[in-house]
Amino acid sequence: MAKRTDTSSPERHAADSHDMIRVYGARVNNLKDVSIEIPKRRLTVFTGVSGSGKSSLVFGTIAAESQRLINETYSAFVQGFMPSLARPEVDVLDGLTTVITVDQQRLGADPRSTVGTATDANAMLRILFSRLGKPYIGSPQAFSFNVASVQASGAFKVDRGADRTKTVKRTFTRTGGMCTHCEGRGRVSDIDLSQLYDDTKSLSEGAFTIPGWKSDSFWTVRVYAESGLLDPDKPIREFSRREMQDFLYREPTKVKVEGVNLTYEGLIPKIQKSFLSKDKEALQPHIREFVERAVAFTTCPACEGSRLSEEARSSKIGKLGIADACAMQISDLAGWVRGLDDASVAPLLAALGQTLDSFVEIGLGYLSLDRPSGTLSGGEAQRVKMIRHLGSSLTDVTYVFDEPTIGLHPHDIQRMNGLLLRLRDKGNTVLVVEHKPQTIAVADHVVDLGPGAGPAGGTVCFEGTVEELRSGDTVTGRHLDDRAALKGTVREPTGALKVRGASTHNLQGVDVDIPLGVLTVVTGVAGSGKSSLVHGSMPVGTEVVSVDQSAIRGSRRSNPATYTGLLDPIRKAFAKANGVKPALFSPNSEGACPACNGAGVIYTDLAMMAGVATPCEECEGKRFQSSVLDHLFGGRDISEVLAMPVAQAEEFFGAGEARNPAAHRILRRLTDVGLGYLSLGQPLTTLSGGERQRLRLATHMADKGGVYVLDEPTTGLHLADVEQLLGLLDRLVDSGKSVIVVEHHQAVMAHADWIIDLGPGAGHDGGRIVFEGTPAELVAARSTLTGEHLAQYVGA
Repeated sequence: MAKRTDTSSPERHAADSHDMIRVYGARVNNLKDVSIEIPKRRLTVFTGVSGSGKSSLVFGTIAAESQRLINETYSAFVQGFMPSLARPEVDVLDGLTTVITVDQQRLGADPRSTVGTATDANAMLRILFSRLGKPYIGSPQAFSFNVASVQASGAFKVDRGADRTKTVKRTFTRTGGMCTHCEGRGRVSDIDLSQLYDDTKSLSEGAFTIPGWKSDSFWTVRVYAESGLLDPDKPIREFSRREMQDFLYREPTKVKVEGVNLTYEGLIPKIQKSFLSKDKEALQPHIREFVERAVAFTTCPACEGSRLSEEARSSKIGKLGIADACAMQISDLAGWVRGLDDASVAPLLAALGQTLDSFVEIGLGYLSLDRPSGTLSGGEAQRVKMIRHLGSSLTDVTYVFDEPTIGLHPHDIQRMNGLLLRLRDKGNTVLVVEHKPQTIAVADHVVDLGPGAGPAGGTVCFEGTVEELRSGDTVTGRHLDDRAALKGTVREPTGALKVRGASTHNLQGVDVDIPLGVLTVVTGVAGSGKSSLVHGSMPVGTEVVSVDQSAIRGSRRSNPATYTGLLDPIRKAFAKANGVKPALFSPNSEGACPACNGAGVIYTDLAMMAGVATPCEECEGKRFQSSVLDHLFGGRDISEVLAMPVAQAEEFFGAGEARNPAAHRILRRLTDVGLGYLSLGQPLTTLSGGERQRLRLATHMADKGGVYVLDEPTTGLHLADVEQLLGLLDRLVDSGKSVIVVEHHQAVMAHADWIIDLGPGAGHDGGRIVFEGTPAELVAARSTLTGEHLAQYVGA
């Protein structure tokens, strides 16, 4: 075959021309006909103030359409089992590749979900012990705390035709690793009966004190009173031993109540199924308060918290059992796996070692595989999801990240930047929504959305390089090099919270005095023990208002007005002005449009295809009956008020004929936390993690607690909004509150009155106080990683 001698550049192949993702006419949420071209195989960072439309463009448009198109490649039968997605509101989307989304959604908070089960690590470890463990106890499921041991036997008849049958006996045995005492949860509950009922009353007198158990409830209270097993008119304290046994512990039994067949079950197992089988954090606030009051959770004495049966714990590789392996710090476990040498499981050891090394590489080596997944922060959960992608051989994939630096110390952000660049260098497109200047600095391309939030945003203000952004006249460009200065004078504490011998998780007998009446920042590298100190070691009896980033529970009917209690004074004001009932002004009550039941839209399920939500023709999406909209307050009807942004509503209820002090106070708090752009009726399901935390903070600002604990309040905040947050923290302290902030943002550190720095490392290398003092003293000493980074930040 002759060699090509032509040295001139070959003509470009047609396949190489698809080097851009093209978006034309995007109108998702607040996007205003956005048209943009994003380079492929580059790292593009999307910036802009909170609510400017970043997530709507990246997640709601590009990622959503890519996922929808991939789903359409499957058969209609398979699509019926998959989430149905609607096409985003956009004119043209061209040049898309497969999108892998790594967001901040927390991992499942099921009591049996751990870091190991949420990744492939636990599954591989179970296989390893089933192959090499001595003594041999069974297959991998014999080491699983989610699989119970089952043994059954019986006979059945097999029809052989022509009136011939044969009786076949079968025995079924399955060996699982679940601890039977705690059912694989690692913790058992001790129930305080006095919190369940008043034993001086009878059942007919309403003895139950359980939330939601009303005396006329057919399915709960009346099944006890009318079961025929108990005397409903006798005080509970006078029950005989037999009655008490039936009342508290009876196995499920069929009974008839008013001719209806119902199942009667003892109170204790019923409470365990109703409340204790669910994750406590997923319960409604008043139910969670009841559970915390009525139930004491202790480590299971049978399995010592390992969740595993005695047989599963008895099988060991060398001197290590699977429970010991899962309890080890992952960085140590990775070393132990590398020390194993057995040709029969060599591929398994290589895969397990690679997964564990990925944990270490991504900055999560301080975790253990038995850590409950519900206890991970949003940033930790996002990094756990990244693990399966680090060693992937896929190329030409679009990776989409939502603030991957959340929860990372400045020292760790460099490592995260390296991982993003590594994904790009393998030939992938990396799209990142981010606010941190350190990550913006490594971008190949920057897209800045704005100029404001909500209705004032939704346009592309800038496209180009980081240097061009710095010189550009946008909010992000002007604030990119902002640096907060150290305080000239700091506040004097009015007292102290004395923490002694704190040993939660990795804390190593920490003694510390947390000053009161000042702004205290607790910092340190990820995994150093900050949350363990602040959330798990407070002295008993301290009135703490804790504001974290956990999801707000609510349906698509929930909105800022309902969550903050703002709708109550608004409804009362409308009712008083018009001489009617307040319930008329709730879309979830008497005032709801009968056609859409107050949802504003009609949902049509199309099986494997995306469901269609069409505006209700009866109310035109306003959610209320037409007669309700005839009632005005301040010249506006209730639907117009719910459509207002918070800032506009604050003006509306602040003066004039619509003046309402109760509503104005709540709206003022929402404005103070930087949520002035949200509309009062915006569904909570559309809020970002940072918006959820600030909404929760606004609701707690009226609480009477003297100590506020904030978990990374700068999450989701633009550089321009951080200054507003610092002002809010100052107002809280000046009003007599003590504010403790777990934070990595150097601007918050510089603004603090007192800093507590934990470390020096993560996991068992942390858990100690490495510095206590003022920010100026920390900068002067430069004795810790935090001190070095803060000194660089303030230019000292």
